[in-house]
Amino acid sequence: MWKYIRKYLFFAILAALFMIGEVMMDLMQPGLMSKIVDDGVLGLNHGGVGDLNLVWRLGFQMILLVLFGGFCGSMNNVFVHMSGQNIGNEMRKDCFRNVMTFSFPQLDSFGTGSLVTRVTNDITQVQNFVSQFVRGMIRTTLLTFGSMYFMFRLNRTFGLIVLCAFPFVIGCMAFCLWKANPLFSKLQAQLDAINAIMQEDVSGIRIIKACVREIYEKLRFGKANDELIKTQLRVLVIFAFMNPVINALMYVVVAVILLVGSYDVGSGMTTPGSVMAAITYTTQLLNGVLMLVMLFQNISRGYASWKRVKEVLDSEPELKDGNITQDTDCRGADVPAGTIEFRDVSFSYPNSGQTVLEHINLKVHPGETIAIMGATGCGKTSLIHLIPRFYDVTSGSVLVDGVDVREYKQKALREKIAVTLQKSELFSVTIGENIAWGKKNAEKSDIKSAAMVAQADEFISSSAQEYDTLVAERGMSLSGGQKQRISIARAVLKSAEILIFDDSTSALDLKTEALLYEALQKSHPESTKIIVAQRIASVRRADRIVVMDGGKIAAVGSHEELQKTCRIYQDICRSQMGEAGLG
Repeated sequence: MWKYIRKYLFFAILAALFMIGEVMMDLMQPGLMSKIVDDGVLGLNHGGVGDLNLVWRLGFQMILLVLFGGFCGSMNNVFVHMSGQNIGNEMRKDCFRNVMTFSFPQLDSFGTGSLVTRVTNDITQVQNFVSQFVRGMIRTTLLTFGSMYFMFRLNRTFGLIVLCAFPFVIGCMAFCLWKANPLFSKLQAQLDAINAIMQEDVSGIRIIKACVREIYEKLRFGKANDELIKTQLRVLVIFAFMNPVINALMYVVVAVILLVGSYDVGSGMTTPGSVMAAITYTTQLLNGVLMLVMLFQNISRGYASWKRVKEVLDSEPELKDGNITQDTDCRGADVPAGTIEFRDVSFSYPNSGQTVLEHINLKVHPGETIAIMGATGCGKTSLIHLIPRFYDVTSGSVLVDGVDVREYKQKALREKIAVTLQKSELFSVTIGENIAWGKKNAEKSDIKSAAMVAQADEFISSSAQEYDTLVAERGMSLSGGQKQRISIARAVLKSAEILIFDDSTSALDLKTEALLYEALQKSHPESTKIIVAQRIASVRRADRIVVMDGGKIAAVGSHEELQKTCRIYQDICRSQMGEAGLG
């Protein structure tokens, strides 16, 4: 945590200095009050005659000390917040930057709900931990030991009485913290679970309503929330037990001081003002101890949150960057741009133990349109995810422009590739801005041209605000086909060497899809195109069709060739087009 604290150490030091000033003002008050009672009111040093001028003078000094202490307290708060908030800001940004570098398996390992909790609630707990440490630790330490010091200066007997109670107070605190500490990590994990359920249910609210599963989800959320509250109550009960016990101990100390003080006043060994000052110091000590209890509670919870945040900050990206950044660094004279090659590629998802792809060998030439077909689960999407290096191969190699994708910097590799995934991801900005994600500083004319290729311009232009129409969260205001066309326009705008469409036209009618591919061929004739699809009508015009079966390539050829030679392709044609489809 030090690397974050040291940036704002100046603010923390100023906060500490102002806190020292505030506590010192508090510690000076009982001594002045003792003089007011003994000399100003009772006149013990003036023959029993009170001194009103002394009362006014010391009273005015006390008011000034209170005002100065209040100023120091306010400034302490200002600098505590400046250090704590800035530390949290830096930490949150670093966490998010690191999350953006995670591979898909790493994201799955943490879970979306957990990452949201860590970047929001956990970092807030760490902020509070830092702020409480800077403010609370100094205040409680000075108040506790300062009260003890002034108590001994005032009356050694009173100081010893308070000191005798300390082992019991510390023992009670240690026991309660020992019982509560393991619960803080459990508490944050349960908060992860609640966030995960909330995110899933809000995202899938339509299917929940369609399947009439609202009651089930309410019960699931309620059960998770009950577990959270149960753990929270256990923590609160532990500290609810601790506070009265410590209070009782300290009030016993006050009672003993009053008892001993009454005898000492009667025998002339002390004064009533000293007894009052001792009680005030004991009260301050009690406040210091209670603050220390709350401080340790916040520190324990903050430290548990820090360990969870640290897991995110310390996680190294699984996919390491190569060294190649520019085209001139990598492509040989004999390898034209847009070439893709799979050399004996096998692939398994991390920790799955199941092979998804086996010994794939395939070369895609520049400007060629390749279609990939096969049954669900045969490895089509897994295969194309290896090209932009969303995952690394288990064995073999994937080459783009004659270079293994692992030798590229990921940014340089992905700038060559435009991908439209099965699920159309849109952001809560305008339609124009969603398309413009495909290219930095895109002109309006470029955005419109890309939309025209994607067959999206017609429905966009028919809306009142056209390209300035706001998209609802996750694109809920658009149909499936509209979302797909906007996603395709985003990919088209990028003008990449390689265009990948992962079943991204499934929601389009056949006429719109045909117009799309026709416009795409005219606008990007030099780009290599890879189309994953389930419909024969989507792939029949491709230069070559790759038929996959069980993670292997079963056949490669044109539509006409595969109709004659590939049984799997024949079955697909027959199921979609009938016997006439084989003619």
